[in-house]
Amino acid sequence: MQSRQADLTSATWRKSSHSNSDGGQCIEVSDDFPGVVPVRDSKRPDGPAVIFGTSAWTAFVSDMR
Repeated sequence: MQSRQADLTSATWRKSSHSNSDGGQCIEVSDDFPGVVPVRDSKRPDGPAVIFGTSAWTAFVSDMR
């Protein structure tokens, strides 16, 4: 497993398209970083983010559909 780090201070985050307005559990992702997809818990925006390679993220999203 490769460790990846990114400066996420300038990231623009978007909520999952499956998120609803009642404040339920959801994730946010950022599309600002070529080659990686940072993911964080929307309830903890100052918490840690998990960073996936784009191919791993694409496979995950495809499997979830």
